[in-house]
Amino acid sequence: MILSPSLTKCRAALALAFVLTALPRHAWAAPGDKARITGLADVAFGTLNTASDQSISENVCAFSNSATGGYSVTATGSGGSGAFTLASGGSQLPYEVSWAGSANQSNGTALTAGTLISGFTSAATQQSCNSGPAASASLTVIIRAASLGSAMAGPYSGTLQITIAPE
Repeated sequence: MILSPSLTKCRAALALAFVLTALPRHAWAAPGDKARITGLADVAFGTLNTASDQSISENVCAFSNSATGGYSVTATGSGGSGAFTLASGGSQLPYEVSWAGSANQSNGTALTAGTLISGFTSAATQQSCNSGPAASASLTVIIRAASLGSAMAGPYSGTLQITIAPE
């Protein structure tokens, strides 16, 4: 069956969230070490072109007060078992997430839902990047053309939770 282009377009929005509760620190992090992420904003893809990959990157402030400025990142989506998926009615649209330990990046380390990725170092000198660099990391969300080509038309939405912890 061939669908007209107007029927294959979909709209996608992703709400980004972060955890404000106390996070367990890594065994190698000193007592009192803390990490904080600020500057996350909702991502709205708008009407998507189904012929090519669609991505949006945003700068955020990832801060760690550990001696090295080190931190880890864990991402969890709103799909089943924390999968990175957007939903529209009963339809699912998978997406990918990458994290870069510096600002103004459009790619980085691919994140796997629920998996801690360590080894990042923050250049932030203040918790919300009010002084020093305006941002210290980049988050990129990618929806692949292969997934878009088979997506049902409609508004898609989901939630992505990003958690950082000091190292």
